[in-house]
Amino acid sequence: MPKNATLALKSLMKDRPLVTAGEVVNYRDSWRIFRIITEFVEGYQFLSTLKNEVTILGSARLPANNKYYKIALELGRLLAKNGFTTLTGGGPGIMEAANKGAHEAGGESVGLNIQLPTEQRINPYVNKAIGFYYFFTRKVMLTSPANAFVFFPGGFGTLDEFFEVVDNIELGQMVNVPIILVGKDFWQPVINFLRQKSARETGCIPESYVDKWHVVETAEEALARIKVGAVDRPNVCEVGSSNPHCQGGLDWSVFRIMAELVDGFEFLTSIKDDVTVLGTKSIAADSPYYKAAYELGKILAKNKFTTITGGGPGIMEAANKGAFEARGASIGLNMRFEGGERVNSYVTKSLGFFFPFVRKLIITSPSKAFVFFPGGLGTMHQLFELLTLQETKKITPLPTLLYDQDFWQPLLDFIHQLADKHKTIGHLDENYVRVINKPGEALKYL
Repeated sequence: MPKNATLALKSLMKDRPLVTAGEVVNYRDSWRIFRIITEFVEGYQFLSTLKNEVTILGSARLPANNKYYKIALELGRLLAKNGFTTLTGGGPGIMEAANKGAHEAGGESVGLNIQLPTEQRINPYVNKAIGFYYFFTRKVMLTSPANAFVFFPGGFGTLDEFFEVVDNIELGQMVNVPIILVGKDFWQPVINFLRQKSARETGCIPESYVDKWHVVETAEEALARIKVGAVDRPNVCEVGSSNPHCQGGLDWSVFRIMAELVDGFEFLTSIKDDVTVLGTKSIAADSPYYKAAYELGKILAKNKFTTITGGGPGIMEAANKGAFEARGASIGLNMRFEGGERVNSYVTKSLGFFFPFVRKLIITSPSKAFVFFPGGLGTMHQLFELLTLQETKKITPLPTLLYDQDFWQPLLDFIHQLADKHKTIGHLDENYVRVINKPGEALKYL
């Protein structure tokens, strides 16, 4: 970057007020933006050397005698023998197993690692590797090149990655590739929750989305699904790539990412005492959830809190409307789609984003608390990303509130199983979430 541009950016970003416990990036330090951009450039360049990638994701905690470790090991071998590249997070557990299988069979074994205070390290079976500091840059790389995804049992991180992939496919931000879930015992509660609560009871997602995923029990079944549906696509960020993030080539994409980061961080400096409200866009104004989100927006405004939403319809509109009508600050951080931005009429201040991963970074950076209303794939993605950041000590724990016990209870039961049965999270990790049943109950956590 030219010297004058660097100085201008430093001047723009210096002396910013401290953010709350919800920060992902300290935007007072302008050099963090350059670190983020460096990770994007190096990551895309690394991925451009790969072909026929299949991404395998799962718990870092499962030992070598676990049945899913053995299945991942066999799948890595089968992928190598059939000309596929095995791509993982590069750590222990399921990642190690898949890399080991590919390595021992003479195949391409790749790891995209994350720097964590605990757990993560590059396993010895990776032939090619790159490391990342920021979760969101690593996740963009993990999801960008894959021609199929295989999800093994895991914890908050695996669920975050799963919901990010299926959400982006639903939104058209990723091409439709095979989604394979290994282990009915693990994944069926998630599928049941989405079918019953998100699809049938609240209409957050069409049930047909869930029908597209393949639940398997063996490596051979997984390979068969991959061979039927996987098609090697152009390397990410080449001119003409089918990846919607990279139209125009890598250079222009990096500049657009940087511009959105600078705009987003600058936008955040004008916001204080904020609470982020998330939930489905597919809810009518006569729904009890809409009315509850509206009341929450009013309560937050009357208590001098800023309401932040995704700026769209449904729960977002309801919370913004409550804050607006109570003369409070009502913020929308929305996506830009073809034909313009989707912003509800109760937002007093808004910012639009082309890149969903930049928007997620900004929407999770400033808040003192998060309130999750019933939702679909996007809401689940935001929830598990937030839980992952807290569990891995990337951010300080902060109030993470789920509205309506009846809707969330099956998922809470599943989270308990993660700790008690599957051993993919610790028992203390269950405590990151709290349930509220009345809008006013949020105040005691603030």
